[in-house]
Amino acid sequence: MLDAIRTGSGPFRFSGHESFACRYAWLPKAYRAIMCDPGMFFDDERSMVELGIGKNMVRSLRFWMDTMGVATVSDDRSHKPTEFGNAVLAKGGLDPYLEDERTLWLLHWNVSSRASPMLFAWAHMLSEWPYPEFTRTEALESFRRRSTSLGHDHSDVTLAQHFDVFLHTYIGTRGSKVAVEDSLDGPLVGLNLIVPAGERRNIGGRWDTVYAFRREPKPDITDNLFEYCVRDFWDRQASGEATLSLRTIATASGSPGQVFKLTEDDVRQRLEAISRRPGASLRYQPSAVQGMVFREGAAPTLKSVYGV
Repeated sequence: MLDAIRTGSGPFRFSGHESFACRYAWLPKAYRAIMCDPGMFFDDERSMVELGIGKNMVRSLRFWMDTMGVATVSDDRSHKPTEFGNAVLAKGGLDPYLEDERTLWLLHWNVSSRASPMLFAWAHMLSEWPYPEFTRTEALESFRRRSTSLGHDHSDVTLAQHFDVFLHTYIGTRGSKVAVEDSLDGPLVGLNLIVPAGERRNIGGRWDTVYAFRREPKPDITDNLFEYCVRDFWDRQASGEATLSLRTIATASGSPGQVFKLTEDDVRQRLEAISRRPGASLRYQPSAVQGMVFREGAAPTLKSVYGV
């Protein structure tokens, strides 16, 4: 089952973000914009005037609106809000100003597991990178090898920009010597999923910052949110399967365990806790060989993530 779910062979997307990580206010702004004018993002000049940002940022905002699951493109060159976009960002929605940490984890889930095609940096660093730490030099060398093995011929500049957008999605820029607009951190920085962890010399003798994935338990990822993501992953990647193994949920590409950087033991404890809850949509059955998870009833809704 694990091999059947692996998506590490692509297809992948390496560009489209215009070298900008998503800014905090962008997604609510984009949602309100397409509710007033669904075709706005297909007219750069109009978008620049209405949103007050430059052409490249308009295109980046469109990219993140699509990639983070806020809207989809219709055949008539317009945008239509997704179920997620409407439920969360509508006036009176579950979290229209991205103030709830559960929303931020859902945005991370959307970009890391649900985006189609997948963003290469997210797939590679979250589901393929085998180590708890990395430096920029190490990651870029791995990017080059993996990109070549997939048959791509991307320049070092393209790969570096793509990696930097990934990193700056989770690592803040406050205090750095950059322009004011560029210093505005994105919504996922507050998750502290990736944290600085010292320095070490690279092969050229220069010091590189070491970054580490935060692997400890994350109580801010509630059981309701975790259950929602397990069922979403299951229904998209293995809808015909009656069971999934604990290992698949913990380690398959794009799985909750990989995307949220949870240990297999943490995933098991969460599944056990969900199983004990009346009305849960998952049932965990432990085993000396490999624990198995069964689907029971309808999948949870977005509202259930927020306890509504």
